[in-house]
Amino acid sequence: MIELAVVSAQELPKRTKPDWLRVKLPIGESYKHVRNLVDTHKLHTICESGNCPNMGECWGAGTATFMILGNICTRSCGFCAVATGRPEAIDWDEPQRVAEAIHLMKVKHAVITSVDRDEVKDGGSIIWYNTIKAVKSLNPNTTLETLIPDFKGQKENIQRIIDAAPEVVSHNIETVERLTRQVRIQAKYWRSMEVIKILKEGGMRTKSGIMLGLGEKKEEVIQTIKDLATAGCDVVTIGQYLQPSKKHLPVHRFVHPDEFAEFREAGYEAGLDYVESGPLVRSSYHSERHVIPGYGKNAWLKEKEAIIS
Repeated sequence: MIELAVVSAQELPKRTKPDWLRVKLPIGESYKHVRNLVDTHKLHTICESGNCPNMGECWGAGTATFMILGNICTRSCGFCAVATGRPEAIDWDEPQRVAEAIHLMKVKHAVITSVDRDEVKDGGSIIWYNTIKAVKSLNPNTTLETLIPDFKGQKENIQRIIDAAPEVVSHNIETVERLTRQVRIQAKYWRSMEVIKILKEGGMRTKSGIMLGLGEKKEEVIQTIKDLATAGCDVVTIGQYLQPSKKHLPVHRFVHPDEFAEFREAGYEAGLDYVESGPLVRSSYHSERHVIPGYGKNAWLKEKEAIIS
């Protein structure tokens, strides 16, 4: 298996996307409505900043994943399309704007994520707390998933998320332990596992995500799934890595849907409650289902019973 550390995008052959990775262009009135709301309220969405392939489907359904704390990240992960640099000053009015936008969209389930703000002492956790509280206050019937950074593993900052009590708290492990240094330059594999453990011990429904196609081995993916389960993770999403630009890490291979099905099986066998695994899966894909305990596992058990019978 080729190591990412010694391979550049120019050294790998250009890969044509297979048919299972082709998506429809975003169209429709619902998509336009969300587009207008995002522009009017000057909101950042990871849908745009992360070049998500499901933006058309999700926005067409009237949902979006909001990105708070600006759109410039203090970290320089090799896979991420979000800009890296010196962020602008914290916008203390942002929590209310996000809450109002969610209210206008009338969504039943919302997802919020953020850039890393390592330059501030609290890592942005105070804005996180204020945003969750503002959304809950203005949208009491809306369930909420928060996709948070690691806050450098600082318990005080993680505790603010727990105190705000969203329905789901997600923190992505992104890749296997061996590739973490190349893929998530300033992050640490076991620190992320500890974040999930702290969240679980705090009573949260926990979630994480893994990308495939960066040079990982099958057994490493399965070990990562097991590590997440041991840490107390409830939900795991597994999807195909797509290179945002020539400056980012290259795609080593496009993983076949059958392999994603195998990892889904491995996740449930490891004890996870919900496994979303497929080429186009991203962290917030079908996230409204991830709130419900037993939803995924019960569906999987029914599938197993149907095969046996």
